[in-house]
Amino acid sequence: MSADFVRLGPIVLLALWAAAACTNDSENAPGPVPTPMGHTYVSTGVDGTPIPGGGPLTLTFADDRISAAAGCNTFNGAVALDDHKLKVSALAGTLMACPGDRAGTDEWLTTLLSSTPGWQLDDTKLTLNGTNSTVHLLDKKVAQPDKPLTGTTWVVTEIITPDARTRSQTIDEVKPTLTIAADGAVSGSGGCNRLTGRATIAGSDVTFQVGSTRMLCPPEVMDVENAVLEALDGRTTATIDANTLTLRNDRGNGLSLRAE
Repeated sequence: MSADFVRLGPIVLLALWAAAACTNDSENAPGPVPTPMGHTYVSTGVDGTPIPGGGPLTLTFADDRISAAAGCNTFNGAVALDDHKLKVSALAGTLMACPGDRAGTDEWLTTLLSSTPGWQLDDTKLTLNGTNSTVHLLDKKVAQPDKPLTGTTWVVTEIITPDARTRSQTIDEVKPTLTIAADGAVSGSGGCNRLTGRATIAGSDVTFQVGSTRMLCPPEVMDVENAVLEALDGRTTATIDANTLTLRNDRGNGLSLRAE
């Protein structure tokens, strides 16, 4: 019995050593390399050719696609991140005119993206090394934390309908506003009249009961105010991204607002 034990001992020890080695190899095996995919980054500085108009450059990576804007038009396309190179294809952009200092923004951006810049990710910091510029970016959640829904004065920048999103000079001039106090009291302006009422908040659901004073303003201003009131009617879904609040009700009407 003793001889059998001695004979089997080395085999058992060898098996235990092999199991431990496999465990250590598994624990030490490198995990997937982190990439920017699934995050949005905002530029904090540029070495080399600066962004015309000052930027910032905003890059969003999602579902193997990239969305990029540097102060003028927004470009979207497919993106690959292999070998720490940012390779974009089939870029399409909006067609807004950008005068003054921002006139060269789109050319700067397309030059950067088409140069197949190298990328390096250090925790929340992303660096792009292009032909003419090295751009330093920071994860948007760190650079621009979400503003609180309550206690913030929100300024309307877009009217949302089931079919479109509309920006206009009238909206920019009259600046409709919305503030929700901690107790749910609503105040603000529709662009002409003063708004008052209440909001009930349950997670991302915000249910409004809002009324206004009765002063008349020019037709184009009243159109904006009526759209604001239509959006702030009943249950809405609220989404906050940094300093932007989007409200959309069950009928598809809504607002895009910027924190003041």
